[in-house]
Amino acid sequence: MKEKTEKDKTNKSKISRRDFIGGAAAAMAFTIVPRHVLGGEGHTAPSEKLNVAGVGVGGMGGENLSKLANENIVALCDVDEKYAAETFKQYPNAKKYRDYRKMLEKQKDIEAVVIATPDHTHAIIAMAAMQMGKHVYVQKPLTYSVYEARMLTEAARKYKVATQMGNQGHSGEGVRLSCEWIWDGAIGDVREVHTWTNRPIWPQGIGRPTETPAVPDTLDWDLWIGPAPMRPYNPAYTPLFWRGWWDFGTGALGDMACHVIDPVFTALKLGYPVAVEANNTSYRVKGESGWTNLVENKETFPLSSIIRYDFPARGNMPPVRMNWYDGGLLPARPEELEPGRQLGDSGVIFVGDKGKIMCGTYGEGPRIIPEAKMREYQRPPKTIPRIEGGTEAHEQNWVDACKGGEPACSNFDYSGPLTETVVMGNLAVRFPNKKLDWDGANMKVTNLEEANEYIHRQYRQGWSL
Repeated sequence: MKEKTEKDKTNKSKISRRDFIGGAAAAMAFTIVPRHVLGGEGHTAPSEKLNVAGVGVGGMGGENLSKLANENIVALCDVDEKYAAETFKQYPNAKKYRDYRKMLEKQKDIEAVVIATPDHTHAIIAMAAMQMGKHVYVQKPLTYSVYEARMLTEAARKYKVATQMGNQGHSGEGVRLSCEWIWDGAIGDVREVHTWTNRPIWPQGIGRPTETPAVPDTLDWDLWIGPAPMRPYNPAYTPLFWRGWWDFGTGALGDMACHVIDPVFTALKLGYPVAVEANNTSYRVKGESGWTNLVENKETFPLSSIIRYDFPARGNMPPVRMNWYDGGLLPARPEELEPGRQLGDSGVIFVGDKGKIMCGTYGEGPRIIPEAKMREYQRPPKTIPRIEGGTEAHEQNWVDACKGGEPACSNFDYSGPLTETVVMGNLAVRFPNKKLDWDGANMKVTNLEEANEYIHRQYRQGWSL
């Protein structure tokens, strides 16, 4: 491989940094500095504690809060007292609530809110908090629908609060390496990408349960349903399996794509796709005569899907197709991959006209394949700002932003458009085998009018964004 001169390296370094921080809109920028350089005139010192509230603290929310143990956890809110009991015990001085609206109304000392409820309630809780001037950290996917993602992105700008989505890989080293290598021309122009996950690991492709057991005393079912259409309680929905139901979750794509396609969205400077198409497996419903295969199911996501996103040219980057596989489906094994090396449960393959790069679920461990080509590659300088602590500091990265530091790495200017792309794929899943032409700026499918009703769901009476 031809040796690069120091001048070449310097020029590429300048181009890479400018493109990364200023190019492809601010949505694609990592503008992060280590914690120890924060503070000074006009900034709040990181040593001052932030008053944090958690909404949805029984599962991932409890883990998020554990990363904020050095702050003041002043309030905890969960509609399921039993599921949240362990987290409630860990913070005995925090005030406890069932209804986030009452919490925000009554407790005036809250400065920031961590939201880790099921997908269908992310947006309404985050919006309520931002309207009251609270900083927000929202688990992935940011929202249930395209419309909600756009509204939260715009609201964050309006209310000037610090925001972060819980795709922790965006704080890591791997995403930055993929960007630096691709922008360096390591594999040439990228016109095709393959992304995949082993999800779902919960029931999908099934019908609605017919049993109507009593609602547990520890659960407020009306609050759990929130803006979704009311239905009888069943443990098939909560606390564990809501992701597979159309009314509450966003399926395998919503669960994992904000992690898996994150390095793709960043390194290739993606914006709105221009077309999306899905192919799904059939659904199975058990009736009196046994199992029946159906083409359509309005209750749960399919057992598996392949989704194709088409993106236009961006700057000096050519048009690109991104392929998504879930439910155990995988892309073709690259010829360059040595025997014995596995694709893994989730990951990415960037296909360039001069080679391929593979990385893992959170963008971790990027490698040019085969390994011999990786060893030959002369890596460019590390020009993208790193986050001290990497993925383990994703919550702290947000706290630093709340205290006057640089914007968090996955703030809504970035994670909002990313989420729009993710849930746009689910819109295609609703209309399999039909290519949906997408006007991203106006949030409109231009060739299938009936698809537009799913861009923004109708909320149950009494709930609004």
